[in-house]
Amino acid sequence: MITHIKIQDFAIIDHLDVDFHEGLNVITGETGAGKSIIIEAVSTALGSRADTTYVRTGKDKAIIQLTLDTSDDKSKTFFEENGITPDDETVIKREISKTGKSVCRINGEIVPVSLLSKFCRGLADIHGQYDHQSLLNAEQHVVLLDSFGGSEIRKVRETTEEVYHQYVDCSRQLNQIKNNLASAQRQRDFMSFELDEINKIKPQLGEDDELAQRITLLENSQRIYERLSGAYELLFGEEQSVISQLSSVTGQLGDVSEFSQEISGFNDRVSDAYYQLEDVSEELRRFKDSLTFSPEELEEAYKRMDLLDMLKRKHGGTLQSVLDYAREVETALTKIDNADTEIEALTRNLNIYRDQLKLASARLSQLRHDAAELMSQKINAELLELNFQNAQFVVEFKEQEKTVYTANGIDVVEFLISTNKGETPKPLAKIASGGEISRIMLAMKRITGELDYIPTLIFDEIDSGISGITASIVGKKLVQIAENHQVMCITHLPQIAACGAHHYKIQKTDHEESTVSTVVPLSEDERVDEIARLLGGINITETTRESARELLALSK
Repeated sequence: MITHIKIQDFAIIDHLDVDFHEGLNVITGETGAGKSIIIEAVSTALGSRADTTYVRTGKDKAIIQLTLDTSDDKSKTFFEENGITPDDETVIKREISKTGKSVCRINGEIVPVSLLSKFCRGLADIHGQYDHQSLLNAEQHVVLLDSFGGSEIRKVRETTEEVYHQYVDCSRQLNQIKNNLASAQRQRDFMSFELDEINKIKPQLGEDDELAQRITLLENSQRIYERLSGAYELLFGEEQSVISQLSSVTGQLGDVSEFSQEISGFNDRVSDAYYQLEDVSEELRRFKDSLTFSPEELEEAYKRMDLLDMLKRKHGGTLQSVLDYAREVETALTKIDNADTEIEALTRNLNIYRDQLKLASARLSQLRHDAAELMSQKINAELLELNFQNAQFVVEFKEQEKTVYTANGIDVVEFLISTNKGETPKPLAKIASGGEISRIMLAMKRITGELDYIPTLIFDEIDSGISGITASIVGKKLVQIAENHQVMCITHLPQIAACGAHHYKIQKTDHEESTVSTVVPLSEDERVDEIARLLGGINITETTRESARELLALSK
C-alpha cells in the first residue's frame, strides 16, 4: 500500500508531499490542473520508462518518492531473494536528470530499473492509458484463471507440474544415454585398445620416479663403486684410516680423563664419533658389495621408462592421469555394455510419465474450461452493470496445430472482449479507449480482486464517457474493490468522488513565470464545496452545496 507520495520538479509539479490511506482515495481537480501528470509521476516511480522532458524547466532533475507498507511476507521474500534489507516500510525513489541519467533506489540502495519494475509489479497497478497493467499481459491470464478456479485447479496444476518435470528429466536422461551411446560405440574399439595397452603395461603409481632413480644408479654404477670403495678404505681399511686414528685419539684422551671433567667429556664425544663411523663403515661396505652393474638390467629399465613415458604423453602427463583415464574408460565400456538395459528401463518410465502428463493436462484443461465459463458469466454481468450494454467477455483457449505439453498444462489462454454489438472479441490490449479499458479492468478487479494480491490499484479516466446512474454504479464498485485493496481514483464525476473515504484535490496556481500544481487533502466542508463544483461548475451556490451533501450522504 502506498502511504506517502513526494514529487519534486516533475513537469508542472514544483513540490508535492501528501499522505494516502487505506480504502478508496479519490482525486479531483479542474481540467488541466495536472491530474495525468501525477499518474505519470507515480508510473515512473513504479519503474516505467524515464522521460527527461518531465524534468521541470530550469531544474537539473526530477525526484519521485513513494513510501509503501511492505510488512507482508511476499515483499520480505522479494527483498531477501534480491539482497535488499527488508523493512515494514519501504521507500522507493526515482531521480531523473535532464541529461538523461536515471537513478533508482529501494530503501536508499541503488538498484537497476529492471529490479525496481519487477518489485513494483506486485505492489501497484495503474489502470488507464498507461502501460503498467498486469491484466493486459496475456501471459498472466492463465494464472488469473487458475486463481479464479480455486484449490481444485491448484492441486491438479501442481500434479501436472510435478509429472512434467519427471517426464522432462527422464527424457533428458534417455536422450543423453542415446547420444553418448552412439558416440561411444564409434569409439569403443579405440577405447578398448587403449585400455588393453594400459592393462598390459600395468603402471604403478610412483613407479616412474623409482625407475628414474634406479636408472641414474645403474648409469653411474662404476663411478659409484669406485667412490664407495675409496671412502671405505679411508674410513676403515688402511693402517692410518679415520677409525684407526680416532681409536688412538680416544686412547690419548682416556689416559688423562681422570684429571679433568672437560677432558672426560671430550673423550666421550670422540668415542661416540668412533662408534658411529664404525657403523657407517659397515653399512657402506654392505651397500658397496651389493652393487652390481648389468647392461641388460639398464636396458630393461630404459624400455620400461619408455613405455611409461608413452602412456603419460597420451593420457595427461602423469601416471595418476593414466590410471584415472583407465578407470574412466572401464566405466564408459561398462555403460556401453549395459546401455540397452538402461535405455529399456528409461523408455518404459518415459511412457508412464507421458501417459500421466496427458491425463493430468487433460484434467487441468477441463477444469480451466469450467472456470472460464463461470468467470465469463460473472465478468459479463459486471460489465452490464457498468453500462456496457453489448459487451462480451470471452476466455479464449487458443488452438494449436500440435499439442505442446508444459509444466502449466496444454492451454494457451487469453482474455478477449468486444464492447459493441456484432464485433468480434479482441485481446484486451487492443481496446482503444483508455476509459473503456479502465472500466473493463474495474469489472475484472471486482471478480478477481481477491486473487491477484496486488495491494494498490490506481484508476485513471475510469469515468470517461459515463454519467448518471452508471457513474454511481462505478463508484459503488470502487468501494467494493477498496474493501480488499487500496484504491486511488482520479475522477471528474461527483457521483464517484462522493464515494471516496478520502478526498484530495489537485490545485494549479499560475505565477508570473511558471505554473505549479499540488495535491491537498480536503476537509469535510472543503469536500462539500469540491463536489458542489463538480455538480454545478464554477459558481457554487447553496443549492449545489445541498446537493453535494445529499450525494455524500447517499454514497455512505
